[in-house]
Amino acid sequence: MANHKSSIKRARQTVVRTERNRAEKSRMKTLRKNALAAIASGDKAAASTAVSAFASVVDKAAKRNLIHPNKAANLKSKTAKALATASA
Repeated sequence: MANHKSSIKRARQTVVRTERNRAEKSRMKTLRKNALAAIASGDKAAASTAVSAFASVVDKAAKRNLIHPNKAANLKSKTAKALATASA
């Protein structure tokens, strides 16, 4: 357990940040599942909207260092490719 006042505060901050990061990653995964489900359903407009929302969240996560920028690019690329092949 932390003994100094500053280390106690840092421990509190770590708990808050970890919870926030976990929630944001979970939201990102949920949006990805929603986008892939929309693509599979065949509704082109809904799929395009879902992919756009997912890409936005992924970009923000990469900007905040929740995920690596290359991972963000890979995730966006895979969903965009799935959208393109489904609509073709």
